[in-house]
Amino acid sequence: MKAKMVLTALTMAVGLTAAGTAMAQKYPTKTITMYVAFSAGGTTDLTARAIAQGMEKILGVPVAVENKGGGGGTVSGALLAAQKPDGYTLLVASTGLLTMRPMMMKVAFKPSSFTPLIQYSEYVGSLTVRKDAPYDTIEKFVEHAKKNPGMTYASSGVNTQQQIGVETVAKCKGLTFKHVPQKGGSNSNTQLMGGHIDFIAGSGSHLPFVQQGEFRELVVLHRETRDPTKPNVPIMKDIGCPPSNPALGMIVVAPAGLPADVAKKLEQTMKTVVEQASFQELLKRFNLPYDFKDSAQLKQSLAKETEWYKKYLTDNNLLLK
Repeated sequence: MKAKMVLTALTMAVGLTAAGTAMAQKYPTKTITMYVAFSAGGTTDLTARAIAQGMEKILGVPVAVENKGGGGGTVSGALLAAQKPDGYTLLVASTGLLTMRPMMMKVAFKPSSFTPLIQYSEYVGSLTVRKDAPYDTIEKFVEHAKKNPGMTYASSGVNTQQQIGVETVAKCKGLTFKHVPQKGGSNSNTQLMGGHIDFIAGSGSHLPFVQQGEFRELVVLHRETRDPTKPNVPIMKDIGCPPSNPALGMIVVAPAGLPADVAKKLEQTMKTVVEQASFQELLKRFNLPYDFKDSAQLKQSLAKETEWYKKYLTDNNLLLK
């Protein structure tokens, strides 16, 4: 009797394994939905759409992109966490969604609610003004800000990477700003272009306007060395300020519980896409660094990033009680 039960259990286990393998071999058979954590027109959105188009060619199914901006990415995070882990719903977001957000605000998910798949770039922000601003250097900006406390600026959300960078400048120089949070970088650009705010915490989508001469970067916030493509733009240490927070990564995640074979197929597919010349050219166009991490590498960097923000949030009394 016992031998028969063991045989039955083994048969069931083999059957489940075979079913899982068959699922991965057949996947995908229908449209994949890719959420984007920020508004349309920003660098996250544009790179996500390029990845989606590349995936369509390789996988042979449509990949529909849906912008779900709000809450610095937490709206999209909650939506994804509620989906089935079958590989048909993905999210392109910043690493802050998994590292800093759950530590500082009540959200409808946990870091463990997701399966990290890849990282392909990172957000390198800057304090950016319009070309006709009455200050063309960071020194003149600081002098103006001291005489005019409460200058307004926009970022992609409250306590996003870029906003923390700007507030680091404020703390260093004894300045007071008024933050006007947006749903994404493209919204911030619109606010600055229309003269509704004094400056922005640029997150990458501002760079085409810089290249066109409409915007001017006064200080880069998240680099330890000057960008060789713009050597005249200072970084934090050049203006006597401590290092800002590290740059967050642009990542793709799925709901927790995603079958390993499906996760591997998605990871390999997206790696192929982001390594293509057309995608590399897109990154160069926005001056975005190529920083690829596979799922294992991404998990390690997420752990390190979490520790950095835990200390920062604790030191600044921002850690969720």
